[in-house]
Amino acid sequence: MFKIPFKRVNWITSIFLITTALLSVTAVPIYLWHFGIDWFQFGMFFFFATATTMSITLGYHRLYSHLSFKAKWPVKLFTLLFGACAFENSCFDWTSDHRKHHKHVDHEDDPYDISKGFMWAHIGWLIFKVRPEEPVDNVNDLHRDKLCMWQHKYVHLIGFVLGAVVPTLLGYLWSGAQGALGGFLLSGILRIVVVQHCTFFINSLCHTIGKRPYNTDNTARDSAIMAVFTCGEGYHNYHHAFQHDYRNGVKPWQFDPTKWMIWTLSKLGLTTNLRRVSDEKILLAEMREAKRQAARRLAILGTPEESHPLTEKAAAMLHNFSQRLTDSYNELEQAVSGKVQVSRKAMAQWQKETRELVRHIANMKGKAKSSA
Repeated sequence: MFKIPFKRVNWITSIFLITTALLSVTAVPIYLWHFGIDWFQFGMFFFFATATTMSITLGYHRLYSHLSFKAKWPVKLFTLLFGACAFENSCFDWTSDHRKHHKHVDHEDDPYDISKGFMWAHIGWLIFKVRPEEPVDNVNDLHRDKLCMWQHKYVHLIGFVLGAVVPTLLGYLWSGAQGALGGFLLSGILRIVVVQHCTFFINSLCHTIGKRPYNTDNTARDSAIMAVFTCGEGYHNYHHAFQHDYRNGVKPWQFDPTKWMIWTLSKLGLTTNLRRVSDEKILLAEMREAKRQAARRLAILGTPEESHPLTEKAAAMLHNFSQRLTDSYNELEQAVSGKVQVSRKAMAQWQKETRELVRHIANMKGKAKSSA
């Protein structure tokens, strides 16, 4: 206890996080035990949770932090109002922290630097002030956004009224005092905790567990599970490789409701200038990373302790795979730099080669672990 740097504790944030979490694991179960949950309370929780999450992912993150598309004022207003209900600070401050994260990922100036530990990246950076606050000098564009600055000024009032008072009032109108309590606990308190920790897990879990198909230079990882709980934000390795793309789940089968919503709004004329990375550049990143993995595996197979006939055969196969991919990579790179259109057939073949190499490396790793 005496080793805790109490002078550095952010007391307001800490008390809020601890109180809402305690109510979620005590008062909420007691309420559900005595009163259960009806379709109205469930529907209200689902709406507020989805609206809040989407306001963070679509508004705070992809619109304001990365400028991956432009939006008309109704979209901005909605995301700023419900984004305040997440109690993750104003869009202005959130954007500043997130831009620092991308600029200094995994280093000292990264606000939620995973190298300081899982819990630090998840919630510790909010609880403790490690050093004096730095000037907010990376969001000059938001100073010119009147809606954003209005939300920055009144963010806590907006969050309290829309995120706590409104669900309580709606619950009361539905079923009196019991409904009011349910609205406050479920669509208010529990919803805040669930949305916050799902967001926090992107900073912690998605920098710890998952695949890195596009870039291993940083710790960001793709997690299909977290994508489900965060409206598509779980594909974090892709996002760090191509942060200005309005999509996170770039593959057709990947779950990314935020991407679908932005696209749908564009068809309604509410969003424009959707930024997206070309398929060729995405494939180049995958091929480049596959080549890196192959080079690392070949280096391991070349060590004295790995030198026997079986590993020599595996190394030869891996070398052939890698050489084919290198030739394809060079051909695609020349096409992209020369702005030459690449046929779908060629793209499909190169994608197939890349996935074959990745699968081959994964199988070799599996065999190496089983033999060990």
